Amino acid sequence: MSKSIKVVVTGAAGQIAYSLIPRLVDGNTFGDKIVDLALVEIPQVVDKLKGLVMELEDSYFPKMGKVTYTDNFEEASKDADWFLLVGSIPRGIVYNGKKIEERSDLLSINGGIFVQQGEAIGKYGKDDAKILVVGNPANTNAFIGKDAANNDNQLWMAMTMLDSNRAKSILAKKTNNNVSDIKNMIIWGNHSPTMYPDIENAMIDDKSISTMVNDMDWVENTFLPKVQQRGKAVIDARGASSATSAAKAALDTVIACENPTEDGNSFSAAIASDGSYGVPEGLMCGFPLISLNDGSIEIKRDLVLSEFARSKFDISIKELESEREAVKHLLK
Repeated sequence: MSKSIKVVVTGAAGQIAYSLIPRLVDGNTFGDKIVDLALVEIPQVVDKLKGLVMELEDSYFPKMGKVTYTDNFEEASKDADWFLLVGSIPRGIVYNGKKIEERSDLLSINGGIFVQQGEAIGKYGKDDAKILVVGNPANTNAFIGKDAANNDNQLWMAMTMLDSNRAKSILAKKTNNNVSDIKNMIIWGNHSPTMYPDIENAMIDDKSISTMVNDMDWVENTFLPKVQQRGKAVIDARGASSATSAAKAALDTVIACENPTEDGNSFSAAIASDGSYGVPEGLMCGFPLISLNDGSIEIKRDLVLSEFARSKFDISIKELESEREAVKHLLK
């Protein structure tokens, strides 16, 4: 009999979740496991999930187990193995009569949401649950949630895989290779325009892509800005934020966590720092990660950062520290 796994998805009526949810139960993301879905939305739109559940039922996914939907996050959290926290309040909308434009407002409003969700996950989720924060500002939302959960056995992550995938796509075109050929495409720091996509440690056939490109002017003035500003470019082009690519990145992160990392490779996500690479302990920072045979996730600690890379990484660390300062009133 196949093992079952319970997955909670917030923001389940949104565009990202619409692309994400069917692929959680198609047999590729969790292999042979039967996936029970607990879909969560705010009260104003939770009834829209009825139609999504009907579509899931009509699709006859072979690995789909029980599907429930609710606006009660605590109820959904009970005994869950995975949490994909997609829902968050975006910049530009009116919230409680005020248009949210400043990052400080975004941090504060979402921070309150993630305090509540973190407390519920710490109390009701599985003791070894894995939590991936997709909703922005992802790093600091994850930092707040982890603090509120107060359970060090649970693994909190913020998604940087979307940035990693964007970087891979650009480098594959630049070097005339396939995206799948690129290893160790790490995003250091924050999921924001200060992120550092590490071309020097990214490899194709054990060769540094930086050496293959051999053009630091292109790296600094084309590659880095293109990755860092890709989210804005998508919004400008389609009038909405990334949805399909964000869903794919979330799935890629889950798959990376669910399967042992091949030798010499790593994947990108933000986790709480243990002091590695000089990052202040506890900061929710993008690192190179590896998944071990026992299912645990560790920071890959043998990469070397050049002076150029270090200078870029430090900018992102400072931003994360400033965000931590901005939400300190929400911390325990």
